[in-house]
Amino acid sequence: MAATILPFYSEVLVAAQLLKEPKAWLLIWLVASTGNTLGAVVNWILGRYLLHYQDHRWFPFKQKQLSKAQHWFQKYGVWSLLMAWAPIVGDALTFIAGLMKVRFWIFFLLTLIGKSVRYAVVAYFTIITLT
Repeated sequence: MAATILPFYSEVLVAAQLLKEPKAWLLIWLVASTGNTLGAVVNWILGRYLLHYQDHRWFPFKQKQLSKAQHWFQKYGVWSLLMAWAPIVGDALTFIAGLMKVRFWIFFLLTLIGKSVRYAVVAYFTIITLT
């Protein structure tokens, strides 16, 4: 849910799960990274196929968010997808990647790397608080 248009912070759940089961850190990290990346795929699909609905009230991103993310994306190119983990802008970046027709495998790989690093940091700081 956190990587889609829904407002949700998965770090809280990941940290809570790690506090409960610290020995399962690898599984928790894998599930969180994969799940968040698959959520970003939803945004990529939306960007790829649903832009003509941008004037509808239910559309997930405002024009200002789209412009900011598109500017960022044009400045840094596909490498900006490594920042797809970032709040607010990250979800818009994954949408923009679809809009700009970034090849899926490049999108998926870079997004997975960024989100995996994000959860590795969350796991690290959560686990060191236990020691």
